[in-house]
Formats: sequence, structure tokens, C-alpha cells
Amino acid sequence: MDRLIFHIDVNSAFLSWEATRRVRNGEEDIRLIPSCISGDPSKRTSIVLAKSQSAKKFGIVTGESISSAIRKCPDLYIAKPDFVLYEECSRAFKNICRNYAEDVEEYSIDECFMDMTGTKILYPDPIKTAYEIKDLIKKDLGFTVNVGIGTNKLLAKMAGDFEKPDKVHTLFLHEIESKMWPLPVKELIFVGKNTSDKLERVGIKTIGDLANSELRNVKSLVGDKLGQQIYEYANGIDETKVEGENRRAKGYSASITFEEDITDIDILNKILMGLADSLCTRIRKDKVRTGCISVNIRFMDFKNKSHQTNLYDVTDITKDVYQIAKKLLEELWDKKNSN
Repeated sequence: MDRLIFHIDVNSAFLSWEATRRVRNGEEDIRLIPSCISGDPSKRTSIVLAKSQSAKKFGIVTGESISSAIRKCPDLYIAKPDFVLYEECSRAFKNICRNYAEDVEEYSIDECFMDMTGTKILYPDPIKTAYEIKDLIKKDLGFTVNVGIGTNKLLAKMAGDFEKPDKVHTLFLHEIESKMWPLPVKELIFVGKNTSDKLERVGIKTIGDLANSELRNVKSLVGDKLGQQIYEYANGIDETKVEGENRRAKGYSASITFEEDITDIDILNKILMGLADSLCTRIRKDKVRTGCISVNIRFMDFKNKSHQTNLYDVTDITKDVYQIAKKLLEELWDKKNSN
């Protein structure tokens, strides 16, 4: 049976979720003006967590300081982050997805994968079903998503990253050559700036160039593990499963994916604080506490690193979880930079 995977990605999630709340309260839609989500602009450590399409036109990027963003766009509207709201919106759109698929993997707070394999009798037209899900989320929840459709998670996610917002795209095996291979090699998942620079220096400028290169040459450039991975990805190969909740060990997690690489530990700590708050809100709601905390980060060179610790006393307090997670993150960061 051919696999069928959907990837659902909220468009400018943090900003869209804040905008949706304001629209429901009869306020202006901040998605239509230069705007962003950030902390207090008077503090040097405040950074852009999300931005509108209008703000993007001014060259504002995720992760830059808010003072820099204001210099680019003096009329930039700034809204404060609200991770409790984000968690509510995240849960709401994923619940809609669960009405269509048994296995839904929470890839991050604003993304999920749906395993639609074997649903042909219920949903004979995958594209029509994708539009139905997209439009239902927009109608019921007030924000837009992109839906990518493919025969594996890689192709579905790549399709979801095509033209935005509020779109449905396919990337099936027979479409790889026409839709994916012409893209710049840096557009391939897990190809960061350092890797793309190495590839481009030897003439591998597109995903198609990478797919048609000699594997041994790719490995010699970027290492065996990463070389094997990106070579397979360039050829549309990905066997990883959609890990639905019923397949995972009991636990709680919160994560986020950014369009740009984040290289500043202070920025990551601020993001971590919001994720810890979101996570502990769920833990307290379920009336449980945690005795183990783990942090996982993915670097621009594709390497994943995780660090965890067991607690002497279980907790559901945001400050406790954040302080421990912060320490774990800093240890990972130091280890990465010492390699």
C-alpha cells in the first residue's frame, strides 16, 4: 500500500494566533500591517519571534533584535508573546487533524504530520481532503495553514513549504524532478548555511545537482552521516514513520521550528522560557508532575543533541522546569561549540 502523508503548518503561527484573538475582539487584524511578536522594545535582549508578511518585506527576520527591526520599519507594531494562547491554538488545530487521521505526530507547536495511508475509501481524493482540512481550520479557528501532501514525511514537509499562505501543495515521487530538483540546495531540509556553502563551492547548486552527485563525493564534503541523509532526501527517500501519540511513551513535550537559524544562546533561552511555560500549563492541567527533564536541539549542521536529568523532587512549576532546562541547554551549547 502506498503511503500518504499530510504535513500541516500554521502560517506565521504566533502572529496569526494573536491576530485571530484580536479580530474576534473586534480589533485590527495585525496580519495586514507591518507587525511582529516580541518582548519589551526597551530591552536590548528582546527579539523577533514572528513577523507578518508586510514586516518581512522590510527585511525583518525571526531572531533579530527588536531594536534592529524597528530601525528597518519605524512604524512596526509589536505584540507581546502569549504562550498559553499558542498552546490553546496548537491543540485546537491538531484536534481537527485527529478527526481525519488516527496517527497525528506533533512535530512542533505549529506543525504536525498526519498519516493518511489506508484512508482511500473514506477520503478518495487526497487533495480535496487537504482543502477540506485547511478550510475547516480557517473557518472554525480563524487562522490559515499550508497543507503539504506526499508519500513520506520529507516530501509532505517540502510540499508544505512551497508558496504560502493558505495553500495546498503536492510532492509525489513522480513530481520530484519537476518540483523539487530545480530548487536551490539550501531549500532542502537539514541543509544549513555551512553545508550549502560547501556544496555550492563545488558546483552543487540545486537539489537536483545533489541528487545526481556521487554519494562518496557528498560524504567527503559534509561527512558520512549528513552526506547520506541529504543525498537520500534529495532523491525523495525517507522511511521514518508518523509517530502518533498512541505509539509514544507517556510524556509531555513542546518544541518550535524557525525559518532562520538561531545562533544566539540568549535568544534560545527566551524561547525556552515560553516553551517551559506552555509545557507546565499542560502538566498542571492534567494534575501530574515531572521527575525528568530533557532538552533536544537540532543544529544547522543537521546534528541532533539531547541532554536530560532526573529530579530529586517532582515538579509542575514553570520556574523550576525552566531553570533546569536552561542549564541543560547551556551544557549542550558549550559542548557543541567545543567540538
